Amino acid sequence: MFLSVFDMFKVGVGPSSSHTMGPMVAAARFLDLMRASPFHFAGVKGSLHGSLAFTGVGHATDRATILGLAGFHPASYDAAKAEATLAAIRETKTIHAEGLPPLHFDPAHDLAFDYGPSLPGHANGMILKATDAQGDVILQETYYSIGGGFVLTAAEHAEAGGSKAKARADVPYPFETAAEMLEMAKASGQSIAQMKLANELKFRSRAEIDKGIARLWEVMNNCISRGMEGTGILPGGLKVRRRAKGIHDALLAERGLNMTAPHTINDWMSLYAMAVNEENAAGGQVVTAPTNGAAGVLPAVLRYYLDHVPGASTTRIMDFLLTASAIGGLCKHNASISGAECGCQAEVGSAAAMAAAGLCAVLGGTPMQVENAAEIALEHHLGMTCDPVAGLVQVPCIERNGLGAIKAVSAASLSMRGDGEHLVSLDACIETMRQTGQDMHEKYKETSLGGLAVNVPNC
Repeated sequence: MFLSVFDMFKVGVGPSSSHTMGPMVAAARFLDLMRASPFHFAGVKGSLHGSLAFTGVGHATDRATILGLAGFHPASYDAAKAEATLAAIRETKTIHAEGLPPLHFDPAHDLAFDYGPSLPGHANGMILKATDAQGDVILQETYYSIGGGFVLTAAEHAEAGGSKAKARADVPYPFETAAEMLEMAKASGQSIAQMKLANELKFRSRAEIDKGIARLWEVMNNCISRGMEGTGILPGGLKVRRRAKGIHDALLAERGLNMTAPHTINDWMSLYAMAVNEENAAGGQVVTAPTNGAAGVLPAVLRYYLDHVPGASTTRIMDFLLTASAIGGLCKHNASISGAECGCQAEVGSAAAMAAAGLCAVLGGTPMQVENAAEIALEHHLGMTCDPVAGLVQVPCIERNGLGAIKAVSAASLSMRGDGEHLVSLDACIETMRQTGQDMHEKYKETSLGGLAVNVPNC
């Protein structure tokens, strides 16, 4: 099994990888399907199902789907152009997509929110249709947004065996479990990052990998910096105030004071994570890590390492991200990274495991210690629900990323204090996450039908 670091980490747009980026990608794929078809199309329409319906407005799923049908892509998203395009579509009820005739689309009637049972393949389902001049459907496809911006058609989903994305196996180290990963590391004498790099080199040159990794960290780091300068109220109606700048200003003012408490370092980690997730909530550019809802954990831990750990070096950024992506791939392949499928344990839990593994690796941890760090971080997120208030990626998501970063650092530190031997394996923990998600009631899986979502006033 092999999922590239560039599959796990993708540059995109907030607020959600599964509910914003995924539908945009699905719509773009449907355009390609239409372009390859011999039919003459006159219109498009669609329906959102399951979690995409219940929290779609809060996650901007409708906007993302419409923009995807208009030719927008997450990695090259232009906010100003998007707003102008949406306004034009509302006014003219027409979509203009490259390589296709003008397509009739009335946002008020041609994109339906279906609040009935989810589609059979996944909680995040959508159906897109193309019509002829008489309004009859002549092309139709079902898509599932399975988390982290990954999208599968119904046929691909069935072929891949549920939530498991298609993965390549023709690589030097095709581990599918953490146990196999450790066995290969022991036999080869390689670190997890070195094995991951060897796998990446099957498909890209070293220069391409270096450039891609640098780009990922640039976007992550810029997102932290923008978040620490942002002010005002986040969109969506909850009137959540951006807090990162105020926290940052206070922490800077306290620097050098003799009375600063040691636990203040936790505030720095929370700050970095919250800055990212406030940017995400505002619809800014982020990197899935492994999702948008959990995008702040890993950058926060890496920024903590670079800015606060003595002897830290930017030369270790690649090792951090490669190691983290290996752990994320295991979580995705053997369980899920989708909140709609397994709750927030699959998002912030997986992100904390990835960040803990990356930090442990750059601190000099052995492969066994790295696996242990990931297990500790994930184990203590097991059972965590996804219950966003008003369907927005704001409460509890923003602060939850900060606490996830703190747990990740603690997990790496605990692992480094031992020799890597531990009772619960990462594989057992990932399987427990899968089973827990399977048993979890759907109202706690990104539907905003339970938990904080119904016990906190939405206005």
